[in-house]
Amino acid sequence: MRFDAKAFLATLTDLPGVYRMLDSHGTVLYVGKSKNLKKRVASYFRENLSSPRIAHMVSQIAQIETTATRTEAEALILENNLIKSLSPRYNILFRDDKSYPYIVLSRDDYPRLGFYRGNPDRKAEYFGPYPSSWAVRESIHLLQKMFRLRTCEDSVFANRSRPCLLFQIKRCSGPCVQRISEDDYAADVQLAAMFLSGKQLEVTKRLMRSMEDASSRLAFEQAAIYRDQIQSLHQVQEKQFVSSSKGEDVDIIAALAEAGQICVNIAMVRGGRHLGDRPLFPSNAGESSAADAIAAFIRQHYAAHPVPGQVLITPALNDEEKLEAESLLVELAGRPVPLQEARSQQQKAWIDMARQNARLAIIARNQASAQQEKRLSALQEALQLPEGISRIECFDISHTLGEATVASCVVYQGSGMKKSDYRRFNIRDIQPGDDYAAMRQAVSRRYERVANGEGVAPDLILIDGGAGQVSSAYSALADLGLSELAMIGVAKGEERRPGLETLIFPGGREAVQLPPEHPALHLIQEIRDEAHRFAITGHRAQRGKTRKTSRLESLPGIGPARRKELVSRFGGLAGVLGASIDQLAEVPGISREMAEKIHSALH
Repeated sequence: MRFDAKAFLATLTDLPGVYRMLDSHGTVLYVGKSKNLKKRVASYFRENLSSPRIAHMVSQIAQIETTATRTEAEALILENNLIKSLSPRYNILFRDDKSYPYIVLSRDDYPRLGFYRGNPDRKAEYFGPYPSSWAVRESIHLLQKMFRLRTCEDSVFANRSRPCLLFQIKRCSGPCVQRISEDDYAADVQLAAMFLSGKQLEVTKRLMRSMEDASSRLAFEQAAIYRDQIQSLHQVQEKQFVSSSKGEDVDIIAALAEAGQICVNIAMVRGGRHLGDRPLFPSNAGESSAADAIAAFIRQHYAAHPVPGQVLITPALNDEEKLEAESLLVELAGRPVPLQEARSQQQKAWIDMARQNARLAIIARNQASAQQEKRLSALQEALQLPEGISRIECFDISHTLGEATVASCVVYQGSGMKKSDYRRFNIRDIQPGDDYAAMRQAVSRRYERVANGEGVAPDLILIDGGAGQVSSAYSALADLGLSELAMIGVAKGEERRPGLETLIFPGGREAVQLPPEHPALHLIQEIRDEAHRFAITGHRAQRGKTRKTSRLESLPGIGPARRKELVSRFGGLAGVLGASIDQLAEVPGISREMAEKIHSALH
């Protein structure tokens, strides 16, 4: 039945909100937001739509669902969350494998300077985002040099009795052993926060005043410290070749459509310092233009990340899109945020660099894609498979003498690893150390949904192991009715040397050993190594959790909250074991009597 747009539009509100367009099967085609739901949805049902792609989408609409919100900013955030969770096929999607990193300053008596990745909260002060981990670590290194803030974990900080190496090389002021007062340390923290906020000139002025004051008091050692800080600050400002003297915060967004790819490159300037850039390749872009990609990126990126003082874009948006984007940024930031093309010579240099990096990213991506297609074709030929290979899933088992057995399943699809589809399985109810049973359980659990007609079946399954592991995995597939799925085992060669692997087939087919330089073997090794990394990371985490909590969980009267306090104070079970009764009694929630019971139970 054809969707009755006229009748539906008559029911719509003029409030801001989010709309979801669905097909006859209930699949979400598109998610959008607007400050006026009725006006925006009506625009899709005009006589002449500018985009054939949108016209094709509209022809599939069977139902439209709407959610009204109080503000356009609320609509933006809801739209972003729905796009991430639903992945509608007509939305341009920016889904990073990793979130943007931040610099974090904790709110302790002696705040810690550190690296942070994730969603910021109110428990600390965050600066960023930064385009890369390198940019964060470089900035932390500079801050250590200039302001000597601690970077150690709280458990290390609380239990030190003498200064560490960073104190010796003048990268930390030694607050852990009271080599600096709380007030002086707080002053350094304040200066670091000002520096990260782009107030370098104000930082320099404060340091100059402090140096002059120390000199007038004949405190020449302290004056020398301020002098060194000023010199370090000048050096940072001088070596930044693409810096701005204005100390501004600017994002530079350049979108480029070339060679069948669309790349959106975001470069970040914070406090006048150019921190590098990050190329992003959206999915579902289809026949979209570079301007469409920029508009989608602005909505999705700034719904989850702080808005800078200014945003430079190329190419330009049309008047309607620009006005809408600017109004959104104003609502999110609580202040005017210019969205414009480059004007000054400095801005033009930033834009040119962002466009060039987008072009280089497209070239590199296409070259990598061609290389991956070559390796997939070589793998299909080497294994004599009747159809091409697109999706590969690889399993590995990790444990320590049977303890904390974890199985991993990593996914290769298209031209690279698809980390969103990775899975780990905590193996239970088997004989410790039985790798065959562990592999059988992992494969069974992974493909239960596929056997029921759900999920995606791979074109090839890799098993990290020999004939025994392959036989167990194949038996699990056969029990599920999926024995038609292609499978090989990757048995390590002599002395586990790369290049000597043997490929093991189920069903008695003769094993194959590819030459060390074979492109198919290189692809297999890459996927196998990733499965091993993912498995051992999960195993170590599971083992560490078990070892840290197993003995503490058996203590009488110690619940989750008190265990957390103990682990936090002493850094784990080993620290608790080494603590005296007096030290245990100092932990919040632990009485003297309970401290004695804990000490007695652990010794």
